[in-house]
Amino acid sequence: MKKNFFLNYNNELQYLLKLDSETILKLERVKNYLKNLKKSKKKVLIFGNGGSAAIASHFTIDLLKNAKIKCVNFNEASTITCLSNDFGYENWVKKSIEYNSDSNDMVIIISSSGESKNMINACKYSLKKKIHPLITFTGFKKDNTVSKLGNINFWVNSKKYNHIENTHQFLLLSLVDSLIG
Repeated sequence: MKKNFFLNYNNELQYLLKLDSETILKLERVKNYLKNLKKSKKKVLIFGNGGSAAIASHFTIDLLKNAKIKCVNFNEASTITCLSNDFGYENWVKKSIEYNSDSNDMVIIISSSGESKNMINACKYSLKKKIHPLITFTGFKKDNTVSKLGNINFWVNSKKYNHIENTHQFLLLSLVDSLIG
């Protein structure tokens, strides 16, 4: 008997959502960084493409509203098209960080493949300018470019965009809830 698609899909996602001890330790580290950001009145800048941009928006509003931590994303079409037009699509995230970050801010990059040029350039810029910590959320290949650049990386062992994105959202929103719980 052929396994039902939806049952298999559910089982795969449930497996990805099981947290191992390494992931829990990384979540605790990020939680502590977020607590310190709040105390120092600094902010989080978060970026993603496509579905990851929607996750960035969701995290932004929940972190602001529920945890009272400053968080911004730059998903407005006029921002993306202006910076892409002037500096190239591969540099719009980098330019957003350059124009909007302050010392001791946190940058979060979400890239399912970990190979998006705009996210790679943003990571490199953040490292060059010593914006710390740089938190990355990736999938597909474990040793993808973005994951190698982050101070803390959350990698999802899947090649399915929706599984990767759902897991990224779960991890990010669990951080919010850990700060208010």
